[in-house]
Amino acid sequence: MGPEPFTLPSFAKINLHLRVLGKRADGFHEICTVFQTVSLHDKITFEAADELSMTCDDPAIPTGEGNLMIRAASKLRDLAGVSLGAKLHLEKRIPSPGGLAGGSSNAAVTLIGLMRLWGLEVPQSDLLAIAGDLGSDVPLFLEGGTMLGTGRGEKIGPLPDVIDDNLLIVTPNVAVSTAQAYAGLGAESLTNAALQTKLSVCRSEAEQVLKDLSFGTNDFESTVFSEFPEVKDVRDTLVGLGARKVLLSGSGASVFAIFDNLLTRQTALEALGDKTNWRSFAAATVSRTEYREALYPESLVVSE
Repeated sequence: MGPEPFTLPSFAKINLHLRVLGKRADGFHEICTVFQTVSLHDKITFEAADELSMTCDDPAIPTGEGNLMIRAASKLRDLAGVSLGAKLHLEKRIPSPGGLAGGSSNAAVTLIGLMRLWGLEVPQSDLLAIAGDLGSDVPLFLEGGTMLGTGRGEKIGPLPDVIDDNLLIVTPNVAVSTAQAYAGLGAESLTNAALQTKLSVCRSEAEQVLKDLSFGTNDFESTVFSEFPEVKDVRDTLVGLGARKVLLSGSGASVFAIFDNLLTRQTALEALGDKTNWRSFAAATVSRTEYREALYPESLVVSE
């Protein structure tokens, strides 16, 4: 008899700061970003089974080989040399698409949960390698908290945790193509020397953001706001509702706001009630410690 079924949260992320530094020789863009995991989350239930399968309460989410959760499970089986099965069920709450990396989070949490279900011990370096192959944002969700992301976003390093309980995330009914968002920037090709200079500048900017979140910027905002006026409308509305800081997350379409206190955040949330094409979520930051406590049993705690 296999282990009892269990359920894990799959947290979303926002970008407290996001700079696109230029285009690399391999065709990818080099970025520098401050990731932050937040309390908005999906849920994934893991159950022992003979075959590998997945279901989801949102019919718009594919559940076959095209889903990152199934791909993550297959990669983990190949790495561990096992042919075990599992029944995965995803309860979806994070808007998709939306710039909140819900799919990437789901993939990482699948790795974490299947290690537990299958009783595997996999070196963290191997897990990070799998995660990086699955997608640029996936490695973040093996660690959680406030992280500096470089490369395509897959190279991560811990930063002092940002603690804020007064967040509001708003996602309009708009699908922003990440590829088109990058293309719209018209980023210049990077030389190695320019890359090192820009990374140094961005790391300094990240330190400023950690001291004062109002310093955060997102290079995608100008093109996304221009091409998708409704996303700009979300930003302008949140500013008008008294947010201390409003910023696009990733390439959008989600926008997050930081309020001075819970009362002003709640007032803003209520004011958005008549925006039927917008999904609004009260949220808080999730620290690295909180993230690990939520996802890892003691036997699987990630080493630094």
